[in-house]
Amino acid sequence: MTAVAAAAGGDALDAVNTFIGTQDEGNTFPGASAPFGMTQVSPITSHYAGYRYTDTAIRGFGHFFLSGAGCWEQGGLVSTLPTTGDVGPGKAFDTTKPSTFDQKQYASPFTHDGEVGKPGYYKVHLTGYGGVDVETTAATRAGVERYTFAKSGEANVFVNVGQANDKEPVTGSSIRVVDDRTVEGTVESQAFCGGKAYTTYFTTKFDKPFKAFGTWSPDGGTPGSRSSSGGAGLRGAWLTFGGGQVTATTAISQVDAAGARLNLASERIRSFDAAKADVQRTWRRELSSVDIKGGTTDDRTVFYTSLYHALLQPLTANDADGRYYGFDKKIHRAAGWTYYDFFSLWDTYRTQNQLLALLRPSRAKDIAKSILAIHDQGGWLPRWAYASQETNTMTGDPVTPFLVDLWRFGALSGEEVHAYQALLQNSTQIPPASSPFQGRSGNASYQQDGFVQYDPDFPKKGQDTDPNHGASATLEYALGDCSLSVMAAALGKKDDAAALAAKGRTYRTLWDATQTDRGFTGFFRPKVLGGAWFSPADKPYSPQSQDGFHEGTAWQYQWLMQQDVPGLVQRMGGPAATGKRLDDFFAYDELVKNPATAVRENWVVGPYDYYDQFRYNPNNEPDLHSPWMYALTGQPSKTSTVVRAAHTLFTNAPNGVTGNDDLGTMSAWYVFSALGLYPAVPGTGNFVLNAPRFAKSVLHLENGHDITIKAPGASGAELQYVSSLRVGGKASDRVYVNVDQLNRGTTLDFGLTSDATAKWGTSPSSAPASPCAE
Repeated sequence: MTAVAAAAGGDALDAVNTFIGTQDEGNTFPGASAPFGMTQVSPITSHYAGYRYTDTAIRGFGHFFLSGAGCWEQGGLVSTLPTTGDVGPGKAFDTTKPSTFDQKQYASPFTHDGEVGKPGYYKVHLTGYGGVDVETTAATRAGVERYTFAKSGEANVFVNVGQANDKEPVTGSSIRVVDDRTVEGTVESQAFCGGKAYTTYFTTKFDKPFKAFGTWSPDGGTPGSRSSSGGAGLRGAWLTFGGGQVTATTAISQVDAAGARLNLASERIRSFDAAKADVQRTWRRELSSVDIKGGTTDDRTVFYTSLYHALLQPLTANDADGRYYGFDKKIHRAAGWTYYDFFSLWDTYRTQNQLLALLRPSRAKDIAKSILAIHDQGGWLPRWAYASQETNTMTGDPVTPFLVDLWRFGALSGEEVHAYQALLQNSTQIPPASSPFQGRSGNASYQQDGFVQYDPDFPKKGQDTDPNHGASATLEYALGDCSLSVMAAALGKKDDAAALAAKGRTYRTLWDATQTDRGFTGFFRPKVLGGAWFSPADKPYSPQSQDGFHEGTAWQYQWLMQQDVPGLVQRMGGPAATGKRLDDFFAYDELVKNPATAVRENWVVGPYDYYDQFRYNPNNEPDLHSPWMYALTGQPSKTSTVVRAAHTLFTNAPNGVTGNDDLGTMSAWYVFSALGLYPAVPGTGNFVLNAPRFAKSVLHLENGHDITIKAPGASGAELQYVSSLRVGGKASDRVYVNVDQLNRGTTLDFGLTSDATAKWGTSPSSAPASPCAE
């Protein structure tokens, strides 16, 4: 039986299926977490993200996970598993054999029958060890497991600190039996994408005393031992109970052991059921910020699961007393606000950031404050921040559109000048060699010549550096600079605004008007230092190659020009030629015939299939906004076609996420596109429109206002187009609305039609002005 979550009774929480994304590299986790929680409790199978739906054995239940990330090192720290059997020399768990305590060896088979995945609650039946029911729930800073043993007699809980998710290196660990209900310790693990090691402190407390215990090390187990510590290798403790039912509560901290203890105490976990009720009450409140009506049961499940995934991160990083470990390797205190960490900015700046800023501006304000704290402590703005360190993962300049959009949505009130100064430094300078931050490592050539040189051998401080992908970095710098020019103008910095707007047009330096591919002329092409076009040594340059572009090709990146649509259209040969190129990019004629089949046969299919491609890649970030390029170039009906076709890839199934969910990025893309509005142009606060999927949606804003979106007759089962629009009761031919209109509360009344030739939004004045067009 497939584990699914039925959408019943209109309850948003009941509609969620946390198994969506747990197969085919969606990399989500099905276990329990509070919204933006520090601690998650979820099963570990053989997959690097934690749980893969088709796996057959659970190695343990870890207490830290990311949702949807792509690199290998993803947590699963402090892995616990209930077992039965005697522990000792020559016993069922033979302490003389170190392999006895390898979680790959003691893992238990499990069944999907009866498996439950809901916000804040997970349940599974382990079929090993005589049968054990495991339930997990969570508070913001603690996770709770309840083990119910079917087999009578003694039962154990293994607490494994020397192993974590598959491919997550643990370089050091310790565990100590504190008393007959408590163990605590540390796990030193490697940060994301090849980052540096960092330490997590934990405390685990049981609801009943254990009557026997021991610890293991790389040499084997020692009954009665109270501690084990050292470097890499097998390490942990077993705790033996009298069977029946056992509840364990675990809290973590990145500050110190006292922080973990305080976090555990501060959550005041009275019982498993009380904790479950509390966190599900919180989730119900978060999810009910959007009410949808219409659609099928599966439509509701996909929508609310997407919203759920978008509300899991960034993660709370300060302890209950406000202390957090800063980017200067010192302890700081967040007084009266929450410090967040784990920022996948190259992904989230495109969708998830704006969704949080719209629905949860108070949280977005703390997110902005956290980003600025990273700058103040570390000297530079982050790119992929993980466990108080910059991993230098991904390229371009994502922090600029990220922070500028937070400013535009009102989350930088009182911090505008502070943020602008940090952004201008990031835009124009390069961190010194001694800094762990890489920043805009291509700035030397970009500032002087208007492009980042393509140099595959350029030295790097982490996984990525901009000149290794010089062409795409140039385009992303330009997009970021344009967004910053909007902020500069609003702050009265006219000279800066003009200079940054000009930088927003530097993409033009890489437009090679002689390049042809698939009957189209003119493509972006990398340049090497000095200004010569890059050419491979053994073959002609191809716009479908990976040369110079990060996780994409010139075909995908050609649309990352939303800041200067007229300039792009001119270079592509005018509106008609641009439309034909978009049609080819999306295989538009095939989409109209059979959307679900066409997207799977014509678009990029594999989650890591980035290169040698010329079509739309719905699995990855660089062209997520490209469906709305139709609307920005006078063909809004085609935007609606592409969006409806893309929705067929989001399903109520374990493989129902396109590619990595990337900390809610893909899920937020679905939420926005299903509502019928998308933040396509950073810095402007504009949402470009498409045909909504639901007959009625209401967004309840924190300020007490509502955004009501009406689309009578909306059906995700067919292609539909916008025939008319009323905004606040007034007819509108504009293909966009602004965040200021939305924040005041308004109603969008869409008229829908099945006629693809609808003329709504096609006049020259219908599209928003491009912020950096000349």
